[in-house]
Amino acid sequence: MTRRFRIENLCCQGCAAMIEDKILGLPGVSVASINMDARVLTIEDDGLLALDSIRVITTSVEPDTTVTILDLDAPSGSRGGNNEDDDGSTGARSEIVSIVTAGLLFAFAHSFGGRFAHFLGGRGELALYWAAYAVSAYPVLRKASRTLFSRNFLNEFFLMSFASLAAIAIGEFPEAISVMLFYRLGEFFQDLAAERSSRSIRSLVEGKPATARVVRGESAEPTEMSPKDVRKGDVVLVKPGEKIPVDGVLRSGVSRIDKSSLTGESLPVSALPGDAVFGGTVNMDGLISIEASGGYEDSSVARIMEMVESAVAHKSPTERFITTFARYYTPAVVFAATLVAVVPPLLSMGTFSQWLYRALILLVVSCPCALVISIPLGYFGGIGAASRNGILVKGGNVFDALKFTDSVFFDKTGTLTRGVFEVARTSPAKGVTSEELGQAAFFAESISNHLLARSINAEFAQSDTIRTPSECRVSVSGREEPGRGVVADVTGQDGGSWIIIAGNETLLNENGIAIAADTDDSGGTVVHVASNGRYLGRITVSDMVRQDSAAAVKEIRDCGIDNVYMLSGDREVVASSVARELGLTGFRAELMPDEKASALRELALDPGRAVFVGDGANDAPVLATAGVGIAMGGLGSELAIEISDAVILDDSPRKVAALFRIAAFTRKVVWQNIIAAMGIKMLFIGLGVVGIAGLWEAIFADVGVALLAVLNAARTAKA
Repeated sequence: MTRRFRIENLCCQGCAAMIEDKILGLPGVSVASINMDARVLTIEDDGLLALDSIRVITTSVEPDTTVTILDLDAPSGSRGGNNEDDDGSTGARSEIVSIVTAGLLFAFAHSFGGRFAHFLGGRGELALYWAAYAVSAYPVLRKASRTLFSRNFLNEFFLMSFASLAAIAIGEFPEAISVMLFYRLGEFFQDLAAERSSRSIRSLVEGKPATARVVRGESAEPTEMSPKDVRKGDVVLVKPGEKIPVDGVLRSGVSRIDKSSLTGESLPVSALPGDAVFGGTVNMDGLISIEASGGYEDSSVARIMEMVESAVAHKSPTERFITTFARYYTPAVVFAATLVAVVPPLLSMGTFSQWLYRALILLVVSCPCALVISIPLGYFGGIGAASRNGILVKGGNVFDALKFTDSVFFDKTGTLTRGVFEVARTSPAKGVTSEELGQAAFFAESISNHLLARSINAEFAQSDTIRTPSECRVSVSGREEPGRGVVADVTGQDGGSWIIIAGNETLLNENGIAIAADTDDSGGTVVHVASNGRYLGRITVSDMVRQDSAAAVKEIRDCGIDNVYMLSGDREVVASSVARELGLTGFRAELMPDEKASALRELALDPGRAVFVGDGANDAPVLATAGVGIAMGGLGSELAIEISDAVILDDSPRKVAALFRIAAFTRKVVWQNIIAAMGIKMLFIGLGVVGIAGLWEAIFADVGVALLAVLNAARTAKA
């Protein structure tokens, strides 16, 4: 099972890596991942790992950490019952006061300390410097000392503490204070940027409804309750301007629904009785009543929050490299600095004080903050940018995988086409009436929720001559054959029964039913109908290509991907028409679900470098086969959404190209940070070792580069 915990007061990526390793070493744990920006610890285990055991591990590495169970249903900005905004703003104000106080003391000591040297027995200037150092260094020294006797004492706190104390020891008091002061300033801005990145994702569902007005019983008055207490079948009243608390079906009222918070759609969409509506969207117009399809935990907004929180556990290869890098980097830096401080004096190449100063420069410059903070922040910002564009990405690993994509495969129905079918014509067999054909099809398709079935049911439900199963006093059961049709068992109250089959030619042939030849079906998808082995005729259903499908194909090719294919379970003639209209590289038609996966393996040079975009349960095998699976979430099945790597919430195929662009921009920013941070640090390390750069330049190379990297990473949030 997957569990998520809020982890606070953890600032060191190396500490996070050690915590992950220790938790992974426990029995029954398969995944342990910490996202420093989201402050979320994700664990996949057998459910037996106790919270107290997790706390023992985290405090053994970083004593100040606190771990609480993450409440996905808590209001935005809440953490374990505490008000995050209040706690965060209070902590930020306290940090600002501390930094400003230390800065003023340092400025006073540096500028005017000499004038007051006669105070305190001639040690007034020194006292001012010590006061400035104490205020600026206390939090860092405290964290370093609390890990001093653990295996993880070689961390960034140790680097800064040792460097500043050693600088004091050789008489470089201003540099020592500057190291601490600017280190804390850099950490403050990094935390601020990380918090804003986290809030950019939480803002997707910011202000979700705290209550739901529920009517139970025909004459009952509305009762206000938590959305979590709403049950399936409850009637929920929503006033104009209010957020819809749960998913459901519009029962009464007409309105426009603002879906921008979930799908990124800029314009509200009309909603009529019978239409599906989703929790987290806004009722724009009149009073409406909704029949709930489940509680809040089953709603779209709850699933989105859970997927976003889960995304932080799926780190990209680049993030995993940085995590491992941070684990060994700091000890290596300390070892190198020790050699710089000790070896040259032993070789009579200068004084110990001179080379110790240069070693301190190496320690300060080499702090890995710019990498361990900015790189995860870059991926997290990219995930947030995709979310605001109506695309849920289940981890930074998806961005890296998209880099290697060389082919994109689309499902047809509901993906490249609208998936809104209409009955074009009915063609009864010889000796069969249209009413008999329609009645049999209506019975059979009543057990299915497939797009074709819904269109047939909607068509015949309006007929005066076609009756429902209850009106005919029959019960209908049976099974659905994915990609082929339905086999329905119809039983009457008089004991009579018959089997109705509605599906493609393959399904009927397998049941020994011959189909009359007809060449007049090129305009749509054909559903053949038979009853008790007797062929009744065919129903032709047409589907329209989405208006933005052609633009989607063009934009994908503009991203450098020339091979765009379609895999469809529809007939060859229908699939061929769509492929020609969109200018696809190729297509395969009349495919069963498992055959789609085989077709992808045949057409793609490397299935691991292919992307598949689909929407139905029958697409699950091929979504799992492709290197990256993208589900169309608006009309898509829960299975397709669960197994995919990304979800497009508004069913627009153009969002596939948008995802490629966001991923490319995110990777670009991340590698800019890696190259710039490592390049500048190596430059200043070299300058420091040869004596050209001092501690002031080292502070810039550390704090300045870290701030620039964080600001650059924040650009991904606006991609």
